[in-house]
Amino acid sequence: MSAARRVVAKVGSSSLTTAAGGIDPQRVAALVDTLAAARARGTELVLVSSGAIAAGLAPLGLGQRPQDLATQQAAASVGQGLLIHRYTAEFARHGVPVGQVLLTADDVTRRSHYRNAYRTFARLLEMGVLPIVNENDTVATSEIRFGDNDRLAALAAHLVHADLLLLLSDVAGLHDSDPGRPEASLVPEVLSAADLDSVHIGHAGASGVGTGGMSTKVEAAKIATGAGVPVVLTSTDNAAPALAGEPVGTRFHPTGRRRPTRLLWLAHATEPRGQVVLDAGAVRALTERRASLLPVGITAVVGSFVGGDPVDLVDAAGLVIARGVVNYDSTELPALLGRSTRDLARELGEPYEREVVHRDDMVLLSGPGRGGD
Repeated sequence: MSAARRVVAKVGSSSLTTAAGGIDPQRVAALVDTLAAARARGTELVLVSSGAIAAGLAPLGLGQRPQDLATQQAAASVGQGLLIHRYTAEFARHGVPVGQVLLTADDVTRRSHYRNAYRTFARLLEMGVLPIVNENDTVATSEIRFGDNDRLAALAAHLVHADLLLLLSDVAGLHDSDPGRPEASLVPEVLSAADLDSVHIGHAGASGVGTGGMSTKVEAAKIATGAGVPVVLTSTDNAAPALAGEPVGTRFHPTGRRRPTRLLWLAHATEPRGQVVLDAGAVRALTERRASLLPVGITAVVGSFVGGDPVDLVDAAGLVIARGVVNYDSTELPALLGRSTRDLARELGEPYEREVVHRDDMVLLSGPGRGGD
């Protein structure tokens, strides 16, 4: 931890806001002081911060987080400006410039978008700017939402090539039972998924202003460690010792190796818009030879989608084999099923010689070679 030169830190709404839902200036100032001190020691930081919707509740006279998407987006629109203004003012006390980066899943799963996102982060860090990341709640539809900032933070850690992901919570770390019980013990290390079999993984917290909980943090840790990024989960109060390398909270050790960034986002940050059903030969071609998907291996199309959308590739029994970015609309595919690209090109023209899903735009989710490496 102490050797980590680039760290992504994620903080939740409950650590930044009052019980009534507004921004707590003292909490934000304390967090900024801690991050600025780490930065002064030479650590590059990216902050993934929740709190936009929560910050917008009080100004709009809302007593609790709204359930409908439109009101959530209205609250985010009001609260995001308040949140970034507070961060800008607090970091300015330390002479640290900040930059706002708002993302939707669509921004980082389409090829041109994710490359631009990477370049933006790289340039900000190169210029000495501390990027502050949040989901773009104001415009994200239900189909393109990350769903929680823990997952966003795990994916961002991989995107910026972080040495460490620090997940800040309202509890000290992962426990072997409900942390509210006196007999609960902190789990200091998680070496593999098997270590999670006997621990307590709760759900959303009691603050009522956020969407996360221990379950989302554990899932985020699995994503990051599976892609080679170690994770420390601890309380916001422990942020300073955690960044200094002290043994606080729970450390999740890497379980995998770095993989192509875009495929990691495709696997974990997208919701499929439909399904493409494969025959046995196509399943073998994808899983054993890492081949692209051609029309000849498709038996059916489920759902409505357009070219560029993520779709699940399933076998005859409905098992999801892979997820990929499709090159055809769902209305086009039925006429192409079971036919070779050579025949299609001869009959319909050269554009129909392309793959339905190219292997570079596909991540295996089951079977040999899963994970997109």
